[in-house]
Amino acid sequence: MTSPITTVPGATVPQDPTLSGSSSSSTDNTTLSSQAFLQLLVAQLKYQDPSSPVDTSSFMNETATLTQVQAMQQSAQTSQDMLAAQRAQTASSMVGRTVAYLAADGSTKTGYVSAATISGASPTLKIGDSTIDLSKVTQVLDGKSSDDAAAASSTSGSGASGSGTTS
Repeated sequence: MTSPITTVPGATVPQDPTLSGSSSSSTDNTTLSSQAFLQLLVAQLKYQDPSSPVDTSSFMNETATLTQVQAMQQSAQTSQDMLAAQRAQTASSMVGRTVAYLAADGSTKTGYVSAATISGASPTLKIGDSTIDLSKVTQVLDGKSSDDAAAASSTSGSGASGSGTTS
């Protein structure tokens, strides 16, 4: 009768947080990192039954699948990075413009964008005393400079600062 191998002399098993559930953050244990996949593949080859070796075509298919998954992950990350850069550029280009946006109460308001904050998941715009998420902007009305906006708002009676909002 044979017994299972519990240790292999001279072999060390690296601790990979993707393989153990001991990570303090909530991780998805259904996925396997590419490093862990390669470690399992090498272990499979190392401890295979000599009388029934692994089929080379299945080995190549597994390797090709790993390469495809890595390429898709890299493409997805690149797309996310490009989207974040585009959002940041869009938010910064709205500074000095008057925009229409959806307010927290559900009404549409207009206001002058005095600043953009580009940190976190989504850029925000400073409109008057409010901080508005970029996704709430519905329309860019004009491209007035801050001097033009201040003059227009002081003549309309909404304040001399030019950062008041109207509905």
